[in-house]
Amino acid sequence: MVLIPSGNFTIGSELSNYPEERSASDVTVDRFCIDRTEVTNAQFAKFVQATQYVTVAERPLSKEQFPNLSEEERSPGSLVFQMTKPGEQFLSWWHWTTGASWKHPFGAESTIAGKDNYPVVHIAYEDAVAYAKWAGKELPTETQWEYAARGGLDRATYTWGNQYSATKANTWQGMFPFFNTQVDRYVGTAPVGSFPPNSYGLYDMAGNVWEWTTDWYRVGHSGKAHQINPTAQHESSDANKLEEPVLHVIKGGSYLCAPNYCSRFRPAARESQAPDTGTTHIGFRLVKNLK
Repeated sequence: MVLIPSGNFTIGSELSNYPEERSASDVTVDRFCIDRTEVTNAQFAKFVQATQYVTVAERPLSKEQFPNLSEEERSPGSLVFQMTKPGEQFLSWWHWTTGASWKHPFGAESTIAGKDNYPVVHIAYEDAVAYAKWAGKELPTETQWEYAARGGLDRATYTWGNQYSATKANTWQGMFPFFNTQVDRYVGTAPVGSFPPNSYGLYDMAGNVWEWTTDWYRVGHSGKAHQINPTAQHESSDANKLEEPVLHVIKGGSYLCAPNYCSRFRPAARESQAPDTGTTHIGFRLVKNLK
């Protein structure tokens, strides 16, 4: 882990085209420690071996909760990204895939063999919390995560400065979601630490996989200058996801973020995610709060 010093910074960005990033200045952060990298397959495998934990993606959907689904439709699985062709429907790149989980990221026949040092994916919020409790750590707040990601570069656009670079992080180059030019050498996830760290020595705080935070999602940062997590669960909402009753903030963007789509590989960027859903591009890292 890396010790992050206490200090003040500006959360979010008033210059962003995304209203949910609008800022609250002079946020104060106490010192804390944070994982140098995203939690890897090897680390998560040790947790599962020690506890026999079964992730959300590996559990069948409840018959009581989903009475109208067939037994096959209730089979364990998760959302998997697949590249599409021009003209296909928005979000058609996401496919519910039976058997997809952290051990089988692209379906039952896939494997993580040889990928011990890759970030673990298909992690729902409760999976990350379970791992954190076992490890004696916690998930970061959005404030902690963004403060650490900036590496002392307050108000900078990216974790490395203000100039975009296709080789500073694992992101999508080319026209999403049709083709990826692989300027950064990767189409999917990359081994943790494959790209330069930020000024605090933290890797992949931009791109690779989205990372869970404890904060409940709502637009903007109202109140965060005075409270660590000002949004209550019942206040969580996203106008773009009205079918989801509660949502957590995820940070950092992923290998699917491109300048022409999303572009959320910036410290100020944020997205909402249902806590019961993992995908091929969501992982996590942990913090240890110091008294």
